Amino acid sequence: MNPPLLFSIILTLFLLSGIRIIFEYKRALKFRFGKYIKTLKPGFRWIIPFVETIQIVDIRVITINVVSQEVMTEDNVPCSIDGVVFFKINSPEKAVLEVEEYKFAITQLAQAALRDVCGKVELDTILSKREEMGKNIKSIVEQETSDWGIVIMDVKIKDIQLPENMRRMMANQAEAERSRRARIILALAEEQAAGKLLEAGKLIDKSPSAIKLRLYQTLANIASEKNSTILFPFPEEVLPRHSKKTKKKVKN
Repeated sequence: MNPPLLFSIILTLFLLSGIRIIFEYKRALKFRFGKYIKTLKPGFRWIIPFVETIQIVDIRVITINVVSQEVMTEDNVPCSIDGVVFFKINSPEKAVLEVEEYKFAITQLAQAALRDVCGKVELDTILSKREEMGKNIKSIVEQETSDWGIVIMDVKIKDIQLPENMRRMMANQAEAERSRRARIILALAEEQAAGKLLEAGKLIDKSPSAIKLRLYQTLANIASEKNSTILFPFPEEVLPRHSKKTKKKVKN
């Protein structure tokens, strides 16, 4: 083979092997003989093959699941709690040079912080104040990762698994609470109805004709139900006349 042609082929392969394409959402740390040189921006880049290497770092928001942790709450209730951590690399240089496997390190920190925070509060607090628990965990992780060039965006508690007997007791408690509310509402309704009936009775007492109209309305309601027998009471004004006639006969 012609030496110039062979040299051209080798040179071409050498140049092509050093080509790197860096996406917009990534950064590349360039090392020369293992020593950090600079951070390459997105676009078309070329490095010296066999002399320089690059390490790609994603600068988008990254999500890491926190494995379910067995936690004993302050009121001695065992439960399993898992969560999720959202973080973003602010300084790729620190994330690579300051800590080994930053994803694994953040996961371990989040697990330890979750056990620490949830173990200091009661179960009712964990169930009702998840947002507050997540903020407390976030603040603990932020303190440790601030020197790594990593920004913790948010920490969320996803799920809380309770023992079966505890769930049954909580269900019974909720049922009892709803029953209590229902009885209170019923008692208030009876109180209001009694007040309205008292007001209606006072209005009816002021007019004898109102009593008759109410009586006739009641009879009409009974008749609409197609009962076989209707007991019709004597009008009140009949009773005094009958008693007067009886007294006169007795005197005579």
